[in-house]
Amino acid sequence: MPTSDSEDDTPSDSNQKDTEGTKILLADPKTAILRLSLPMMVAMTLMTLYSVVDAFWVSGLGADALAAVGFSFPLFIITIGLASGLGTGGEAALSRMIGARDRDGASSVAMHTILLMTVLAVAVTIPLSLFAGDLFVLMGAGNAVGLATEYARILFLGTFALLFGEVAYALMHGEGDAKRTMYAMAAGAVANIVLDPILIYTLHMGIAGAAWATILAEVIAAVPMVYWLFVKRDTYVSLHLRGFSPDPAVVRDVLQVGLPAAAEQLGLALMALILNGVIVLISSTDGVAIYSVGWRVVSIGLTPILAISSAVVAVTGATYGARAYAKMESALLYAVRLGLGIGLGLAAATFAFAPQIAAVFTADDASGIAPELTTYLQVMSLVYPMVGFGLFSSSFFQGTGLGARSLTITILQNVVLSTLLVWVFAIELGFGLSGVWWGVAAGNAIGAVLGYVWARRYSAGLIIRQAAAA
Repeated sequence: MPTSDSEDDTPSDSNQKDTEGTKILLADPKTAILRLSLPMMVAMTLMTLYSVVDAFWVSGLGADALAAVGFSFPLFIITIGLASGLGTGGEAALSRMIGARDRDGASSVAMHTILLMTVLAVAVTIPLSLFAGDLFVLMGAGNAVGLATEYARILFLGTFALLFGEVAYALMHGEGDAKRTMYAMAAGAVANIVLDPILIYTLHMGIAGAAWATILAEVIAAVPMVYWLFVKRDTYVSLHLRGFSPDPAVVRDVLQVGLPAAAEQLGLALMALILNGVIVLISSTDGVAIYSVGWRVVSIGLTPILAISSAVVAVTGATYGARAYAKMESALLYAVRLGLGIGLGLAAATFAFAPQIAAVFTADDASGIAPELTTYLQVMSLVYPMVGFGLFSSSFFQGTGLGARSLTITILQNVVLSTLLVWVFAIELGFGLSGVWWGVAAGNAIGAVLGYVWARRYSAGLIIRQAAAA
């Protein structure tokens, strides 16, 4: 099903091999954004919800347990970030192959991505498991070191299932199979929500129960994807080890987006470490608990925007591979308008109900952090309308294979600008914890606008050059 902007037609039998997902990818970009985003919104909302529910149940164990999860958060982000980055690289390369109508190339991309994931799982699990305790001491976890170490070491036992899930989600989404991706992600999320109270309280496992619930949920989510990809084999890509030979060109194609995307997640983890350090400096481990719980709640608000962002990677990749640059720009503009509207609505709701939301997650021993958690939620809600400008611009560059530009936007937002403004507001101006929240919000908003301007300039340049060559 070639597009009108494609330079090369494909053999007629290629159309017979199209799946429902690839037909969505190669159709109208606005329709593709919606049809890929909506299932992901459902799945990601459930996954984010289980993170929040996890915080709710852990809060019943006291502020030290919440802080332990907060100190573990950056290490968990590193693990997820590496897998998510690799998955994004695979998704972007896969969707470009689909746009260029190269089925064999798409299958090769998927196989290379899964094998790279296997190597990554081994490389990450061993050092993080061995040195978790030492890392928490260096991070200033104080009384929470023991609980944080216990929680983190159990989590790392499930690294392979976690990494496989992230990569498989991305590959199936990259070929437009958003519905089944939603089913697998939702299954894992629901399992975690159900298992948390059982393991933490009914079986009296405490914080270890929360970690085991996460591992079991990851395995449950991975099982259907293993079946679809390796047993049923009804996906667009075909995965076979027999006859497979590594191709450095394909590895480069995946990693030119995958490595910067992973570095983006590492940048976010670095920002979390920096924030934890600043918070401990000006407050206490209670401040880390506030940040940990608050960010989980904010993540629910960001879920629809993150789902759209994931769709932008796939749609941009397919339209770029087909050299349909006008459609590619249309997808970006539509996503930004959609994200802005959603962001405004979420900001208003979160700001208005912040005290009630904070009360839900600060019961019993953690009730003392409710006022500051309310402040955090209200400040961060103000940046919701701007988040899409930066996220969609980063996804746009990932889809076109320019992973370094996406990394630049993320580092500018979350490390350079946010760190600078956190220091100014919290330390120089003496605003304390509220200054940390204002610095993060301002840094993200400013960086998002700059990223969007850069993406628009790039797409305009492609369209102009294509028109001049016609």
